[in-house]
Amino acid sequence: MIARYILPWFGGTPAVWSTVQMIFQVLLTGGYAYTSWLAQKSRRREIVHLVLLVSSLAIMLIQGLVWKSPITPDASWKPQGQVEPIVGILKILLISVSLPYFLLSTNSPLIQFWYNRRFPEKTAYRLYALSNLGSLIGLIAYPILVEPYFSLAWQGRLWSIFYGLFSVLTIYNVTRSLRNQSPTKASIVEGESAKPVRIQRGQHALWIPLAMTASLLLLATTSQITQEVAVIPFLWVLPLMIYLLSFILAFSGERWYSRRLYMVLLFIFTILTGWALGRSESLSILFQCVIYLGELFCACMVCHGELYRLRPPEDRLTVFYLMVSVGGAMGGLFINFVAPYLFKGFWELPLGYMLAWILLVFISIKDRQGLAKKLIYIFDTVIMISALIIAFVRLGQQVRSDLTNYLYIGRNYYGVVRVKLLGDQGDLSSRYALVHGITIHGIQMTDPLIRDTPTAYFGETSGGGLALLHHPDRGKGMRVGVLGLGIGTLATYGLPGDLYRFYEINPQVVDLAEGKGGFFSFLSDSKASIEVVYGDARLSLENELATSGPDNYDVLMLDVFSSDSIPVHLLDREAFDLYLQHLQADGILAVHISNRHLDLVPVVWLLADYFHLNRVVIDDPGNSSGVFRSLWMLLARDPVLLSSPAIASRGKDLGDYSPSIKLWTDDYSNLLQILR
Repeated sequence: MIARYILPWFGGTPAVWSTVQMIFQVLLTGGYAYTSWLAQKSRRREIVHLVLLVSSLAIMLIQGLVWKSPITPDASWKPQGQVEPIVGILKILLISVSLPYFLLSTNSPLIQFWYNRRFPEKTAYRLYALSNLGSLIGLIAYPILVEPYFSLAWQGRLWSIFYGLFSVLTIYNVTRSLRNQSPTKASIVEGESAKPVRIQRGQHALWIPLAMTASLLLLATTSQITQEVAVIPFLWVLPLMIYLLSFILAFSGERWYSRRLYMVLLFIFTILTGWALGRSESLSILFQCVIYLGELFCACMVCHGELYRLRPPEDRLTVFYLMVSVGGAMGGLFINFVAPYLFKGFWELPLGYMLAWILLVFISIKDRQGLAKKLIYIFDTVIMISALIIAFVRLGQQVRSDLTNYLYIGRNYYGVVRVKLLGDQGDLSSRYALVHGITIHGIQMTDPLIRDTPTAYFGETSGGGLALLHHPDRGKGMRVGVLGLGIGTLATYGLPGDLYRFYEINPQVVDLAEGKGGFFSFLSDSKASIEVVYGDARLSLENELATSGPDNYDVLMLDVFSSDSIPVHLLDREAFDLYLQHLQADGILAVHISNRHLDLVPVVWLLADYFHLNRVVIDDPGNSSGVFRSLWMLLARDPVLLSSPAIASRGKDLGDYSPSIKLWTDDYSNLLQILR
């Protein structure tokens, strides 16, 4: 919820989700460390917990009087200027939700500690499975039952009410604990034949790497399937569901985990994953997802199953959970801070499986019970060593493939950007393509004679091309704004005296469009004056309006929705109100809405109705010369601008089309309603 709220402030990029998740993992670790301290036999420490709970309620009450809800900051907290996204997100989360979430994170281990102290003859570890079941239900319920029916402000208010209820119940438990403190007796595991195993010296050191490997694989698999396989909305939920499910099963009792069974399954999926990674362009999306998610489940069951086997007696469970949370945070920190700067591609997936097999080999060697039957031990060893070799070879192949199949590959906070040559060098049809994940963001011919030909979604018969070629002010010094740079293809329409200003959030894309590597030259070859503005387009337009007034664009083009992880904050009522303030009275707003998985026509249609704009839908079939099929909507206050024969003749007749969705705002949007 909080990530959804601040998403518009940081460019709407998917990286915001992983950053928020990483910060919550770190806060979770802090909460578990605090719980370990709190679990010591001291009345003063539990009184400290009471004070923090009451303080959090008081702070939220004050914030609720100032903000829309106690946990959703007002617009004054938007980042100003060029702020490092991670720093800005950390600042907002610390102010808005850090203390409530910190106290919430103590709940699971603290309840288990109190439960064990009051019922020493029963196991408390199964409450951890129950806790993760609650997380899984919340994860599924949010996009289905919460987001479609409640605005973000009301989500924040309702969450705060439930947090208040949680605080009251926790205060009740703390007071009961203060009244009923007794020495903890030895735990007996209910329903199992044996007590938790007294771990051997040094085995506790496995808690962190096991948890870290599972967390690393969760994020690596999420990146792989959402950026390299299919950028489908809500697809990121599946890996997290599997991750939580493995916790639920592993901590529900040892009957759900068999090392040998999951070792064999993981071996099979390791082979399949290595095969699928080398054939991603020829395999179906469904088949790839089944393979990657299947291996994630097996790996997480191994990691979490072994964690449960290595659990300590319940008088040390708070320390155990602290180490588990440290491992989870380390996995998140590696993916967010180390991998983007250490690796050029998504190489952490095969690396993660190498780590899983290394840990499994080490645990098997340490576990002397595995030596009871020599043939079984040899069988296990052969499987583990073979799988480790396969994972190592696959990692090497992945690195070599990325470095040899692409002319350029770079990675930063916003993902992996690649440049590849389509066709054979020297052929008339050969062209350079800019690829981000599985989405092509622009192509340029290599032949100098046709190098300035507009391609991809921006051909002369596309909605964007028609808006520029047939605007009444063409040739009179037009001002054109473009949200989304790509490789700057639209600059080919520029004429002497024109100004084309591009807004782009990814500096790596800007470098390539401006000529880095010598692949693309649309910007440098343009006859117009070219300006590039770094940062989120909406924030940049807001700052320009506040400092220098409207930009008075003749054409304002939105080219940020072709990827399926769309920046929703650029497609709602508040955003369109901003666009219209920057648009001339006789200007055209051109919205590129080509999208494989989302039908954006009803969203733009309702926005046009709200602002009383005339509209034309342009469905261009493209051609075989590098122009893709594209779908555009052209909007204008003045109907004359859209009535020229070239535009009107290509308009798509939608008859008495009437959208059945609600108007999108900063406070409300619903991707489920527009899924194809």
